[in-house]
Amino acid sequence: MFLARFSGAKPSGRSGLAGILRVTFACLTAASFLFPAACLPQATVSAEYRSEANALSNFPNFVEWPAETFATPQAPFLVCVYGNFSFGTVLSELTRTETVHGRRVDVKWIRKDEGLRACQILFISRSEQKHYAKIFAAVHGAPVLTVGETSEFNESGGIVEFAYEHDALTFEVNLAAANEARVKISSRFLSLARRIVNSTEAAKS
Repeated sequence: MFLARFSGAKPSGRSGLAGILRVTFACLTAASFLFPAACLPQATVSAEYRSEANALSNFPNFVEWPAETFATPQAPFLVCVYGNFSFGTVLSELTRTETVHGRRVDVKWIRKDEGLRACQILFISRSEQKHYAKIFAAVHGAPVLTVGETSEFNESGGIVEFAYEHDALTFEVNLAAANEARVKISSRFLSLARRIVNSTEAAKS
């Protein structure tokens, strides 16, 4: 399992999220990949979206953003969702008491393209599949880690592409897109990827 495999990674310097990682990993090792109520709220949310919510809440442990990303020292770390919000309250619950480099984590549902560049993590729902070109144009040059869930997400210019197969969440990484966005992804994170697209591959596609 993708998230269960994260249990071997021990990122340093972000103790605020270390606790949630330990809880998440303990829960995700449960049989049949069904998360007990003690681990996650909203039992009606699908296993796929519960897995994706866990991944999104853990990503700050494995990614670095440029220093100039935040307008002020008090600005929150923004995890944004664009399109259908299928996480219920799971994503908000997972990040409610967490901090990233001393910043509180806010979850926002973005409805207009104008708000996309302010996000640090941007999850783009499959409902927006036909609008990838417009969305990526809106965040072009901004330090935004884009995450999607369709098979052509990375080819379209996204950075992290989720796939949920056989009751397990896996992912692919587009390093060319990450470099363009100036976000640095940990080698530990990359070692867990099902596939990594580098700059050479991206240029050929």
